[in-house]
Order: sequence, then C-alpha cells, then structure tokens
Amino acid sequence: MVLKSLAAVLLVSGLVSGLALSACGDDRTAMSSGKGGPEGKGGGPESLPAREVKVARVETASLARTVAVSGTLAADEEAELGPKVAGRLASLSVDLGDTVRKGQTLARLAPTDFELRIRQAQNAIDQARAQLGLPADGPLQVVDPQDTAVVKQAAANLNQARLTRDRMARLFDEQLIPRQDLDAAEAGYQVAEARYQEGIETARSRQALLGQRLSELAIARQQLSDSIITAPFDGRIRERSASVGDYVAVGQPVLVLVRVHPLRLRLEVPEREAAGIRTGQAVQLTVEGEEKPYPGRVARISPALREDSRTLLVEAEVPNPAGLLRPGSFAKAEIVTQTGEPTLLVPVSAVISFAGIDKVLGVEDGKAVEKQVRIGRRSDGRVEILDGAAAGDTVVIQPGNLVGGQPVTVNSSGNSATAPSTAIAP
Repeated sequence: MVLKSLAAVLLVSGLVSGLALSACGDDRTAMSSGKGGPEGKGGGPESLPAREVKVARVETASLARTVAVSGTLAADEEAELGPKVAGRLASLSVDLGDTVRKGQTLARLAPTDFELRIRQAQNAIDQARAQLGLPADGPLQVVDPQDTAVVKQAAANLNQARLTRDRMARLFDEQLIPRQDLDAAEAGYQVAEARYQEGIETARSRQALLGQRLSELAIARQQLSDSIITAPFDGRIRERSASVGDYVAVGQPVLVLVRVHPLRLRLEVPEREAAGIRTGQAVQLTVEGEEKPYPGRVARISPALREDSRTLLVEAEVPNPAGLLRPGSFAKAEIVTQTGEPTLLVPVSAVISFAGIDKVLGVEDGKAVEKQVRIGRRSDGRVEILDGAAAGDTVVIQPGNLVGGQPVTVNSSGNSATAPSTAIAP
C-alpha cells in the first residue's frame, strides 16, 4: 500500500515539472519573437517620438571669480551718549529711530546748579582782581608786583628803616648815642627788608590766585556746556534709556547713536581663500528677506588668522544712504577676487545633475547626444563649464526627460545662448 502511494506522488511531481518547463519555453519564444519584451514596445531611444526643443550655444564670456562667505552688518560707528556731569534730565528732544545730525542738541540737564557755579567763580575773580588793584570790568593783565599796594607800603617802610639806620650810624660815630640804639635801628631795617620781600611774594600769590579763579570760571562754564548732550556724528537713535526728570550720574548712558551710512560688513574668510583677498575688491551681499543685491568694497583686512576657526576677519564698507540695511542683519556675500576671466558658459537649465554626475544634451544629426561635463561657478542664471564642451557647441535648454539618441527637432524661435527657455513637451 505504501509503495503505491509513493509511486502516485512521484507521478504528480513529474507532471508539474513538465508543465513549468513548457511554460518557460513559451515565454522565451514569445520574448524572442518580439511579442512580450520591452523591445516589443518600441525598441531603443531611436524609436521614441521626436521632441521639439530649444537650444543655446556654449559661449565664451567673462565671469568674475568670487569667494562666498557670510557675515554680519554692523554700524560704522556706535556711541553711548551720556553727560560728563551729574544732574537731573530737563529735556530730551529725540526718541528711538530718529535721524540726527552732527552737533544737534539731543538732551539737556537742568542748568540752575551750573549757572550758580559760574556766578560764584565770577565773584571770586572780582575779589582777586581787587587784591591786585585791577578794576572789576577792566582787561585781564599781569600786574608788576612793584605796582601793588602791599609792595609799595613795604617799600616805603624799607626806605624809612634805611634812613633811620644811616642816621643812627652817624650819631653813633659821633658818640652821641649808645650802641643799643644803633643795633635797634639795624634790626628795624632788616625787618622792613623782609616785609618788602614778603610783599612781593604776596603780590605774586595774588596774581596766581587770579589765574586759579579764571580756571574755575572756565571749568564752571565747561560744566554748563557738558550738561548738554549733542550728537558727535550723523546717525540714528538706536536706544533711549532715560526720561525727563531722571537723575543722571556722570557717564550714565541716556541715548545710543549709530551711524548707518556706510555700514561695516564683518566677514570670516576661510584660510584656503584668504590669500586672494585684497582691499578695494568688490563685494556683493544679500540679506534675509530681500533678493536685491547691495554693493560694497573690502576696506579692512585683519593681519592675522583666528586660531580657533582658521579664518581671516575682513571688513567691507557698504553704502547705505537710504537706510534700507540695518546693523545686526545676517548677510550672505561674494567677494570678487578676480574680474574679467574668460570662461565657457551655458544656461543653468541646460545642465542635468544626477548622482554626482553633470551632463548636457547636444543635438547632432537630428538626435540628442549626451555629454558629461564638469561645472564650476554659477552667476546670473548661467553656469561655468570647465570640461566636456567647447565654445559654439549646441545644448538643449530644459531637456526634461529627453534621453541620448532620441530624435529632436530644433525650435528656432527664441533661441538664446544666455537665457534659459521653456522646452516644449512631446
């Protein structure tokens, strides 16, 4: 019984294997006869329908060599403005965002205290002038000590002491007075001479005191001037940190002023590109939210690289007369290191990039021809061709799904060598 079952199983397996081999043979026959394989649907690219395309020529043109970097816009100058003297803020004539001119009055402290100090210093000057014998409203001048009252009085006393001593000396010689009287006259003369010298020194001291009083008056007037905050340069108010009525200490910031024309663009250039950077080179920058490029120039270059990042700090000067650019904005920039360099250019839309391979499609004998190329820089909708194409070659603009070997017809209307065009789909 077991033998009969095993024989039945082997018979069924043989029939299934025969049917499978028969089916495989039929499939191979059908594929070889062109009825079921891919070639039976139309063959190679030559059998595809013809595409109407627009073309451009590979041009030789000048393309600037640039270094792409990013950086931050900063104010050309920024100043925290505060008074040089302490006082109560009496007026504030500007606010956040206001445009100011150099020398414009921005804020004032209450002037009462400073005006009183000026009067006090003026009174002290009048007192010093009077001690020198000068009139209160006369011109300031250096007084000869011999012309002062204190010296004149001392000179008169000295002269009188001299006469007395000389008379006592004659009387002593005639033995009419004792030695004691002569010694007293001599001592009186010496005292008078010392007082005369003291008078001269007093006159000189009063002259110096007058100079001190004049300096005090100048300081008082300067303090009154320092109580007024003026703009040191043209700019705009970035910050206001005080209000009228606040007591302001010496040097306490009241306003922050920034110069917005021109601006400084601070860039960090990689070490490998640093050798080509020079002052005066053109810079094109864009900021977030705006597609319009702004021009600038490299103005300052750091003498050393930063060790932590291996970058070179470069500052560009960016004109900003309309104030459209704002300090603190992030900017992308291109530094033009070389200008007028001839190279091959094609429209960006003519290049197909896939899996790290770049190629273009040309037209030869009515068919599309693939050419592998090596591309370089991009600028204004064009891309540089470093290898794989020659000047004057024809390339298809926006080839889409066009493949090499497919028949094409060139649409001669609107062909351009520099501007991309829209290809017509089959």
